[in-house]
Amino acid sequence: MTSPAPQNAAVWFEIPVSDMARAKAFYGAVLETELTDEIGGPNPMAVFPAAGKDSVAGHLYPGTPASSGSGNTVHLRCPEPLEAALGRVRDHGGQVVSDIVTIPAGRFAYCLDPDGNSIGLFGQ
Repeated sequence: MTSPAPQNAAVWFEIPVSDMARAKAFYGAVLETELTDEIGGPNPMAVFPAAGKDSVAGHLYPGTPASSGSGNTVHLRCPEPLEAALGRVRDHGGQVVSDIVTIPAGRFAYCLDPDGNSIGLFGQ
């Protein structure tokens, strides 16, 4: 017997960071949200908020990030306008590494967090 296909291809993401407090402050400021600390697993985590149990979310964890800009890219929805979120990236130790890209679903830009993790910020 096979399990039904998940609602989304992605079901969870993990972002390794070298300094949890700095990373929580960065992502909290850029996304204008609060991450929740959890200690029930093998590592301490800071969990991104999700709309419900079937929503895709993820967490930060103490780990070794890939070399700057070389790992996977996680795309995160940010508060509008996108330009303001890109300013918060710069203000909190990250880098904006692309122009804003427009696609039918909206607009996004590639960025690096303070550890060099590649993220895409997606907004309108």
